[in-house]
Amino acid sequence: MCWKRIKRLAQSTGARWKGGRWLQRWWRRSTLWQRLALWLLPALLLVMSLELWMTRQDALAAANAAYDRSLLGALKSIDANISTASGGLSVELPYRMFEFFELTASGQVFFRVATSDGLVELGSADLPEPAQPPDLATPVFYDAVYFGEPLRVAAYRRALGGVQDAPSQASVLLQIGESTRSRQEFSDRFVRGAMRHDALVLLLLLCGSAVVLMVALRPLARLVREVQSRSANDLTHIDDGDLPADVRPLVAAVNQQMRRSQELIAVQREFLDDASHQLRTHLTTLQMQVDYARRTDDAEQVRTALDALANEIGRATRSAQQLLALGRSDTAAVAMVPVDLQALLRAVALQWLPQARAKRIDLGLQPSAAPALVAVGDPGLLHEALSNLVANAIAYTPVQGSITLSAAADAHDWSLQVEDSGPGLAEAERAALGQRFRRGSNAGQGGFGLGLSIVRTIAQRHGGRLLLAARSAGPGLHAMIVWPRSTTAADTVGAP
Repeated sequence: MCWKRIKRLAQSTGARWKGGRWLQRWWRRSTLWQRLALWLLPALLLVMSLELWMTRQDALAAANAAYDRSLLGALKSIDANISTASGGLSVELPYRMFEFFELTASGQVFFRVATSDGLVELGSADLPEPAQPPDLATPVFYDAVYFGEPLRVAAYRRALGGVQDAPSQASVLLQIGESTRSRQEFSDRFVRGAMRHDALVLLLLLCGSAVVLMVALRPLARLVREVQSRSANDLTHIDDGDLPADVRPLVAAVNQQMRRSQELIAVQREFLDDASHQLRTHLTTLQMQVDYARRTDDAEQVRTALDALANEIGRATRSAQQLLALGRSDTAAVAMVPVDLQALLRAVALQWLPQARAKRIDLGLQPSAAPALVAVGDPGLLHEALSNLVANAIAYTPVQGSITLSAAADAHDWSLQVEDSGPGLAEAERAALGQRFRRGSNAGQGGFGLGLSIVRTIAQRHGGRLLLAARSAGPGLHAMIVWPRSTTAADTVGAP
């Protein structure tokens, strides 16, 4: 039995979950008009229900006011027929008025006339009295149940003066009650009429809202058609002149993204043009050297051609590696993780130590004041950027020169620095370097103008910059990669 209950509960829960999944799928596929209707219709129904409830309360209040006036008139008619002129209490009941009152009330009418001493009791003796005795000459109205039928009762108490042997505080209580059936029928008719009226108003509201929404959403439909009709290469500005004010920020964001895409496509096209030109240059040079080696019969000239061929293959390999690194620095996602800058400096120094030794260059690290300098950045991209700075420094530093690697941090930024004792650069050249395939005047034939471009791109991907300055002590160049401490992955991922 317990297992069956668990199974039924699981089935019902699964059915509800399936219904929830269907609702989520429908919500994802729904149009803006459908979503507005889904929210607008319940809101209108809620307002209509509230209005009907208020209408019913107003109808009951109006019916009670009208019928209570009739009850008060009947009560005063009975009071007018009470006399104490004979020294006793005499009551002449208006039976014709009661008959007419019963007809208008659509139900039975009850009355009661009773003195405070209990000597006189006319009418329905067990007619419920008000919860609190009414004040003299002040009519009160209250609801009661008499023989299982709801009544509306009016009560009035007056002083009993002129009656012999009656106490000075003697009074007579007059009560008259009628069935609430007529009041209920009146309010029901009123509410039904209001329901028909509100249903018509609701229908008109829905139709009007549909027309208004269709007119209001027409610019969006025009925007959809305009975007759908564009070709894949059309990234021109979208006109937002006739769009609603709350849609313009979206169109502005789309235009901004398309502008970024245009800039990225232009950069990529320029990169492909420059890269293809660079590779064609290498291939042409290689083909010429191979043709020269084939034509000559001198073994020494063949050896010279092969050496030149090997040198050109090395330059082509270096160029291809830099091109790949540049493409990766442009598009790779930046993984912002903690990076030990001192460990990064040691790894790059060990990587380039053989080349430095071959040129008898003193490649060293400047110790940091802090025992551990941990920054936030992409370890792979930072390693690539620092390697390019060191490679440039080794290429342009003369024999027996020096290169110093260091890292620093302050309250705002982290930095990686490479300082060499090479020929340095003029101020105008330092400002221009970093552009792709742009080389300095001291480059000779050994570079391609990509190293500093890679470094600058990686620095920008970290939200930072590449700074080139003259060496403070003697000739040389001081290159710095600086990026802010506030850099996060959300700021840099996908940034061109």
